[in-house]
Amino acid sequence: MKAMVLNGIEQELQLTELPNLTAGPGQVVVNLKAAALNRRDAWIQMGQYGGLKFPIILGSDGCGHTEDGHAVIIDPALDWGHDSRAQQKSFRILGLPDDGTLAEQVLVPAQNIHAQPAHLNDVQAAALPLAGLTAYRALFSRAQLQAGERVLITGIGAGTAAFSMQFALAIGAQVWVTSGHESKLHRATELGALGGVNYKDTEWSQKLATSGPFDVIVDSAGGDGFAQLIELATPGGRIINFGATAGNPSKIDLRRIFWKQISILGTTMGSPQDFAAMLRFVSEKKIVPIIDQVFPLQEANAALQRMRVAGQFGKIVLTQ
Repeated sequence: MKAMVLNGIEQELQLTELPNLTAGPGQVVVNLKAAALNRRDAWIQMGQYGGLKFPIILGSDGCGHTEDGHAVIIDPALDWGHDSRAQQKSFRILGLPDDGTLAEQVLVPAQNIHAQPAHLNDVQAAALPLAGLTAYRALFSRAQLQAGERVLITGIGAGTAAFSMQFALAIGAQVWVTSGHESKLHRATELGALGGVNYKDTEWSQKLATSGPFDVIVDSAGGDGFAQLIELATPGGRIINFGATAGNPSKIDLRRIFWKQISILGTTMGSPQDFAAMLRFVSEKKIVPIIDQVFPLQEANAALQRMRVAGQFGKIVLTQ
């Protein structure tokens, strides 16, 4: 099989011919039709991710066919464990340390494959798993979002933020967004967001306050702006976080948190139950992932570069 292999930090992926895969007990070989990138792929290439090992085939998202011809989508959350509240110590994500989906084949546990949603083509289905799972668990399993609630999503354009917006809109929530790009704010409003602000504006939180307060805030940035999210949350509101791309906050006012009765919720990926529920939700609501750009597999380096400069709105997909 052909695969795009990363051999070291800040190296380009190399198109490599490798032996075809063979399934062991409890495993399935998926012949991939399409794969999608996530921010973690770029972080691994830059050496900014834990547990690095080389060589490695990146890629957490993918869809394809099993050896018996079934069209499947892959749950990239491996070995979650039996407690739906949190992952066990051996939990890992497809694409490191296990070889991932930027290849013609991938080997995964049999319990991690599901029927591909019938209304999605291969490109759309490949875009769904990691970001869709993360967004679903954040909004519904953790934040318990309800129809009619006001939602703020930071960093719109990234895959998980885009899914969070789509999912929230699908149940009738009211959505506002932030971005560092005016074009992404405009695109979000075209897709149904009621408004948005540029977080590079020094008065971004004051401008959002005229639209708030917000019942649910979905954040993946952290940083010093997190303190402003506490101010923007309604009393009794929920702030859900799954990333710290802007680093850790230098100061948090605990008095504002307990006096406003705010819940701060952490989340990572999702359980097998979350993944199955996400697929049902996407199928019932006929949600179609937002695709930014499609590249052939052999142009994976160009695709990664687009992700590294944060130019995308939605998912970047690679096809065979």
